[in-house]
Amino acid sequence: MARKFLYFVVCMFVLVLAGASVYRIYGEDLLEVALVPDTEFTAQEILETNVYADTGMWLARPELVKGNPALWLPKGFADPEAMQPVDKKAAVFFVHPTSFIKRNRWNAPLDHQESQARARIFLRGQASTFNAIGEIWAPRYRQATMGAFLTEKPEGQQALDAAYQDVLMAFDHFSSAIPGDQPIILAGHSQGSLHLTNLLKDRVAGTPLANRIVAAYVVGWPVSVDTDIPEMGLDICEAPDQTRCIMSWHSFAEPAEYGRIIQVYDMTIGFNGQPRKGTKLLCSNPINGDINTSAEAAANLGTLVPNEKLSDGTLITGAVPAKCDDRGFLLIGDPPDLGPYALPGNNYHVYDYNLFWTNVRADAGRRMTAFLAR
Repeated sequence: MARKFLYFVVCMFVLVLAGASVYRIYGEDLLEVALVPDTEFTAQEILETNVYADTGMWLARPELVKGNPALWLPKGFADPEAMQPVDKKAAVFFVHPTSFIKRNRWNAPLDHQESQARARIFLRGQASTFNAIGEIWAPRYRQATMGAFLTEKPEGQQALDAAYQDVLMAFDHFSSAIPGDQPIILAGHSQGSLHLTNLLKDRVAGTPLANRIVAAYVVGWPVSVDTDIPEMGLDICEAPDQTRCIMSWHSFAEPAEYGRIIQVYDMTIGFNGQPRKGTKLLCSNPINGDINTSAEAAANLGTLVPNEKLSDGTLITGAVPAKCDDRGFLLIGDPPDLGPYALPGNNYHVYDYNLFWTNVRADAGRRMTAFLAR
């Protein structure tokens, strides 16, 4: 059931990547027919142990400069000196969200150009928020197709498990390739954040790496305060200058309609083996840098509004507020006009980073400064 929690994410990506007409034609009840593969799951070829030593296996890493989407900045943007961290940069491990929507196979081929191009678009609008304070590593991986989130077929979970193995292999190379004392930031979105939750549990919790984590931005994927956080090896980011902690949020304009999401969420099991039913989602306020609080729109340092082709964007200050509701969703007031890709129910999942692009950038810089000052 866990993979069906973000059914709304799948609907969102249909709107973003396949066009709103698909959603109108098929509706939620028929999305499975439209997107779930009708083929058998085929075990993926096992990658060579050192495959991620090849720069070609990365969409972004420090050696890549030309065409690196994570180095993008909005035209005319310059960081204030106060937002620049001191001494050294973090190593940022960023896992991109789902960009493969085909139904002829359960996992994306590494050479699938269309999904790779979409992944670059996501990195430009999401991972770029960290490029002032870190050297960004963003792996290519054989992501699960969108339909894997829409089915109870065992193939869906097999596809997600296979994708996670690539992410683990990429992270293992990343952690061995960077200097042993370099601070680390983990970040992702949607499917990428799902893999990060498992990575935190499997590679960070109870290890020396936990002491090197500046923060983990697990955005656009549910994190239960009661059943998940205790197994993930880091605390919740309760203060804006706290380090070695986790942030997570899910953005909705008002009135927010997330009843279906809660229905599915309440059927899932947390990392500690207990039901998530009735538990609260971790709700970080990316404007304030804390949890379960409110912030006026005036405190929003810059919302990234993309152009129609998603090839560029403009920063607008004071565009949206943010407040956490009682269940753990982040409310952003009246629906802002950021483009055509918000879901029904005022779901702004695709814009989770865009809404607070400059504040997340400042948040990462502030935590990095605090980390280095320990």
